[in-house]
Amino acid sequence: MSRPSGFGTIVEIGNVLVSEDVVCEFFSCDYARCKGICCREGDSGAPLLESEPELLERDYPVFSSLMGPEGLSAVREKGFFEIDREGDMVTPVVEGSGECAYVTVGDDGGYLCSVERCFFAGKCSFRKPVSCRLYPIRVTNLTGGGKALNLHRWRICEDAYRKGCEEGIRVYQFLREPLTEVFGADFYDALDAAARHILYL
Repeated sequence: MSRPSGFGTIVEIGNVLVSEDVVCEFFSCDYARCKGICCREGDSGAPLLESEPELLERDYPVFSSLMGPEGLSAVREKGFFEIDREGDMVTPVVEGSGECAYVTVGDDGGYLCSVERCFFAGKCSFRKPVSCRLYPIRVTNLTGGGKALNLHRWRICEDAYRKGCEEGIRVYQFLREPLTEVFGADFYDALDAAARHILYL
């Protein structure tokens, strides 16, 4: 179901609130242009769930072979996570930069996730942090156990918004796979139905 608020329409599915931007804005990653710069820029590392540092530690002997020396040093010094200035648990970053410790350089010179590369090679069972898979959606835990899904806008993703508009792909459509895996198929179907109602599709 959806309900209006002072901040636009909010889609409410169970205990999850989804902002209007998630269903209305267009988005489609344009790696050919950005070269994965989101892995190298930012105020802190990628947000982590409580269970994810253990998964990173478990698969570290495999994916660490793809990491750069600076990233390896960051993990040795900080561990598999760190706490950012807002008190959130995030992936460690290379000292003096916003580069995620787990980044690797692809054959095209772009930046990729070493964890995900090993996952696709069939060497790791953990793909990468949920926050990375759901980007540009950011998940906020609400009082009472609910969650809020909001769109995070970042200048380095301007090409992704343009490409999404050109291809007619909305944020929630681009993220169908991770949204379904994290929240379930029924949640995604309900979100899609609400989006079609809002957009008059």
